[in-house]
Amino acid sequence: MPFHKPNRTQLLLASVVLMLPFAGMAETVPKADAPATSAEQSSVSEAGAYLAAGVAASESDYAAAADWYGRALAGDANNAALLEGATMANIGVGHMEEAARLARALAKTGAKSQIGTVALIADDAKQQDFAAILKLQAGGSSAGSVLDNLVKAWAKLGLGRMSEAIEDFDKIAKTKGLESFGLYHKALALASAGDYEGADKIMSGKVSGVFAINRRGVIASVEILSQLERNPDAVEMIDRNFAPGNDPEVDDLRRRLAAGEPVPYTIARNATEGIGEVFYSMATAVNGEAEASYTLLHARSAAYLRPDNTEAELLVAGLLEQLGQHALATEAYALVAPTDPNFHIAEIGRANATFAAGRKEAALEILQALVRTHGDVLRVQMALADAMRREGRFEDAWKAYDAALKMVPTPGPEHWVLFYSRGVTSDQMGKYDDAEADFRRAMALSPNEPELLNYLGYSLVDHGRKLDEALGLIKRAVIMRPDNGAILDSLGWAYYRLGRYKEALPAIERASLRMAVDPTVTDHLGDVYWAVGRKREAEYQWRRALSYGPDEKLAARLRLKLEKGLDAVLAAEGAPPLKPLEAAAATP
Repeated sequence: MPFHKPNRTQLLLASVVLMLPFAGMAETVPKADAPATSAEQSSVSEAGAYLAAGVAASESDYAAAADWYGRALAGDANNAALLEGATMANIGVGHMEEAARLARALAKTGAKSQIGTVALIADDAKQQDFAAILKLQAGGSSAGSVLDNLVKAWAKLGLGRMSEAIEDFDKIAKTKGLESFGLYHKALALASAGDYEGADKIMSGKVSGVFAINRRGVIASVEILSQLERNPDAVEMIDRNFAPGNDPEVDDLRRRLAAGEPVPYTIARNATEGIGEVFYSMATAVNGEAEASYTLLHARSAAYLRPDNTEAELLVAGLLEQLGQHALATEAYALVAPTDPNFHIAEIGRANATFAAGRKEAALEILQALVRTHGDVLRVQMALADAMRREGRFEDAWKAYDAALKMVPTPGPEHWVLFYSRGVTSDQMGKYDDAEADFRRAMALSPNEPELLNYLGYSLVDHGRKLDEALGLIKRAVIMRPDNGAILDSLGWAYYRLGRYKEALPAIERASLRMAVDPTVTDHLGDVYWAVGRKREAEYQWRRALSYGPDEKLAARLRLKLEKGLDAVLAAEGAPPLKPLEAAAATP
């Protein structure tokens, strides 16, 4: 059974694109990046609060938006646009009960809102008021046709109308493009009622053929097989879909199954959890293709209805990071309990969000604490190593990469990045022989990684070693990534170091177009211009490079070149002089 996302084409067509209000509002409004003080609140007009709320919403600043919408509603409590915006803002923050209260006020205005309908469905499902969900739909409220139909079927199941629910699932399963949704949720519904044989017939493809399922779908199938006392088949399914050592939850599940332990069915045990799974199905199906706020609407609802769905919590946190809401993302990651098998994934995410928020030391502290409790997890060691390298703490990074490599006694192709990363760290420490050795180990494992070919090639060029081989490595990388600015820069720089200045120029110019404010690429462009005799243009590029915030070493060299020229700088460094242009042009 394949483990990937279902077909989304018709789902996207059937769903309404979510548009937040005020997206194009002018910026001449009260500052909306933080709640105002009481003094500010008293001085802000209702119109100002209305505009500030719109700006905050357009920037996905849900905390500020919720605050401003609340103030605007104090003076205009029945404004449908304000109520809808406030509903979404509270969902974004994770205040689902408040979102439902606002959605009910919105419904009383007579306005139809997809956002409001989602909030009401989630709240009614949480309260197990399935009759209210059906009444809501009968009144014309819609959360999108696919979600409406799946929710309706689960609501009927919650009311004990199983045969009607199955008929509804069957209708969805017969709709072109939505087959997997109908089949998957029908199987979950049967399993929730104890019909594991019927559920397995669907999940195994015996009823309507094999269909695509996600990670939770595989786990559901495994649990169903275990309930049918078919643990060996469940173990085989895990082995087909998951590599050992990458997913602690699945590894633990496999261990229990192999020991003969009966594993309970947990994915959707009742209608409330089933509706939560509908929201999760929607969120994962459109993730990366719909607006992040639209996906967040469904992911928040899924997590609300099933707080132990760690995948939903992690999806929420990831979406908030994508939207630039790092504080909210940190809060979402922190909801994953230390006892959860995916706690280490949440902590790595929390560290990344903390770093993105500008709290670099706090991010490192999170990872260092995680290594103390989960140091035997490869991903954890890699996360700490990457963070240390990012902060320029190369000795610590090298130790962490080395510890990670010791956890892999027999490296496979997927482990090339471990050697590559340790090699980059050695290169940064000036240990060029060690770096090259690691790069070559990485190439032996996976010989066609553009990033690896480029880095090794550039490193050799930069240190004046094996220049012909370096050029060949970079050319291979360019073939695979012809529009990558960093790789084009490496190609041009290799030609330059070989004295082939006219060949260097077009590659460096293309790199500069793609990395227009990179100080190193701009510096290289200046050097090539100087080498081909275009000295005034070279000086212009060096000045540009200085304006792009280079590190102090590069900045000092740029200033020297502007003062004395490249030829004098090379002579002072003891480097070979530039070739005369005629000789450079004749170089084969």
